Amino acid sequence: MSKIKFYFNTKSLTYEKVQIKLWDRFKRFAGFLITGIAFASATMFVAYRYFDSPKEKQLRREIETMKYQYDILDNKLNQVNVVLSDMQNRDDNIYRVIFEADPIPSEIRNAGFGGVDRYKALEGFNSSNVIVNVTKKLDKISKKMYIQSKSFDDVVKLANNKSVMLASIPAIQPINKKNLKSVASGFGYRTHPIYKTMHLHSGMDFSAPIGTPIYATGDGVVESADNLAQGYGNHVVINHNFGYKTLYGHMSRYAVRRGQKVKRGDVIGYVGNTGMSTGPHLHYEVIKNDVKINPINFYYNDLSPAEYELMIEQSSKSNQSFD
Repeated sequence: MSKIKFYFNTKSLTYEKVQIKLWDRFKRFAGFLITGIAFASATMFVAYRYFDSPKEKQLRREIETMKYQYDILDNKLNQVNVVLSDMQNRDDNIYRVIFEADPIPSEIRNAGFGGVDRYKALEGFNSSNVIVNVTKKLDKISKKMYIQSKSFDDVVKLANNKSVMLASIPAIQPINKKNLKSVASGFGYRTHPIYKTMHLHSGMDFSAPIGTPIYATGDGVVESADNLAQGYGNHVVINHNFGYKTLYGHMSRYAVRRGQKVKRGDVIGYVGNTGMSTGPHLHYEVIKNDVKINPINFYYNDLSPAEYELMIEQSSKSNQSFD
């Protein structure tokens, strides 16, 4: 029950009942309401501005935990990258060298990927830098691992073909030692027998009687057996695959035909004096990736160390070549 209020009227010297108008009641109510709203707003502002709610505290703890986990992940990715770099180095400089395969170019191993918007969805957050950085590292490592995996697949294939490769690479003298008179001229600059000028002698000359058998120095397929190449006379070219070819020049006659498969030690022709030649001999060349190289390094299957040293001494003399 509401209290009734009175006031003392000094004019009538009596107590009279206080009559509160509706408007005054409304203003009083509105004043209390506005004051309450202002106080509540100030309280809410301070609370939300300077104090975290239980939910916010939980979210902040989760964010800090996430950042910590991302730091751990970033360190692990750095460690994985170091191990992967070591694997790449061994692959290029050991495994692929053993099997005579070219190393994978660095521009392929480290090639870029994606576009400018690849990480756009990860931007705009307080932790964007951390997330984008880790994601980029993970993407790069994933790409490097894919390339390395493919490289190991190639190495496995090369290993499986190692026996084939060893049988194919030139590894013996093209003329039997018992039939060999001498190594007339080696690889390098020599005096041309006809023009009497210095020129690059791109093979080795083996002096032997006409009709002496000539042997394939490795497994392969006869690429040509003709006298169409200038200066070589009757000659045979064998493709051994793995980047190797051998040429046998100045034959008296062939024992093989184009497209024929041959094994190391098969007779492919006979010593002669055809083409630009000044005496019976075999001109022998080893070609690697279309570059003529010194055959002296490809007789390891049938020469003793002493015989090899003697051949190096004979072939290195700056004499006149036979062709």
